[in-house]
Amino acid sequence: MKRAVCFGEIMLRLNPPGFRRFVQTDSFEATYAGGEANVAVSLAQYGVDAAFVTKLPEHEIGQCALNALRRYGVDTRGILRGGSRIGVYFVEKGASQRASKVIYDRESSAVAQANPEEFRWPDLLQGADWFHFTGITPALSDSLAAACLEAVQTAKNMGIRVSCDLNYRKKLWSREKAGKVMAELMPYVDVCIANEEDAADVFGIHAQNSDIESGVLDQQGYTMVAEQLAQQFGFKAVAITLRESLSASDNRWGAMLYQGGQAYLSRKYTMHIVDRVGGGDSFGGGLIYALLMDYAPQEAVDFAVAASCLKHSIEGDYNLITRQEAAHLAAGDASGRVQR
Repeated sequence: MKRAVCFGEIMLRLNPPGFRRFVQTDSFEATYAGGEANVAVSLAQYGVDAAFVTKLPEHEIGQCALNALRRYGVDTRGILRGGSRIGVYFVEKGASQRASKVIYDRESSAVAQANPEEFRWPDLLQGADWFHFTGITPALSDSLAAACLEAVQTAKNMGIRVSCDLNYRKKLWSREKAGKVMAELMPYVDVCIANEEDAADVFGIHAQNSDIESGVLDQQGYTMVAEQLAQQFGFKAVAITLRESLSASDNRWGAMLYQGGQAYLSRKYTMHIVDRVGGGDSFGGGLIYALLMDYAPQEAVDFAVAASCLKHSIEGDYNLITRQEAAHLAAGDASGRVQR
């Protein structure tokens, strides 16, 4: 069985029921999620031995977060305990022309205050085939940036493949600091995952003839972005998700995988969205699984896009689908007919 280790923060997610606004709700639904945790859950659903590394408080809410991972088969033995609080984020789901909104309350969380020395990477990565992190984790604190650097250096020395989703969050750090910190980490990364904005925000590499506000995405422009990223950092593969936002409720969704000097474009899906938070992470989980299983590049991007398309139909951040469901959609059956 293939083993993957994911490193990051898991948070308490609070959202009003349905499509209510923050100001009109008198209750919040509670779940647990985070970029790398979402990937770990996806991988566990596909049959990968998926482990998640973080630090959580020893109180009951920290235990709830840990239990939420265990429930879906994620290995939590590498989770450190300590600190005083878990990060929180609030989600107001958008609809039609009203955008979704996210408010963070994650400052001074247990993992953000962890010391790099607490993470014993040779032990945590023992037996692993893959290591995954996102640009969110080093953005949380200088100490976590140092922990990420030690992790990727250790993984590289151990012959473990490394992936990173750039995942730039302007609420966490500036473009200038993101570019500096991420540029130090990228030489250790084999597979870089980004969306239509990340390469521009973090490294100043822009796609020509594209306008994300209007939903105009030029595939040739993004092929050039992937080629520049690969040349600059030596990535073996670059994946870019391509989201055309018709509205908060309806998107067109696809992706491109650049590998071996060639761009592979996925099928494009038109989706009616139930919950888009975690959509990018579900693509990452699908892509990592496909590459771990040695799928050909076209098969890999098709599987990843199908998996993430299905995630948009599921409440919460986790992509609770099976490998067979993703493969079925990737094979061309997008009818949504009842399965009996």
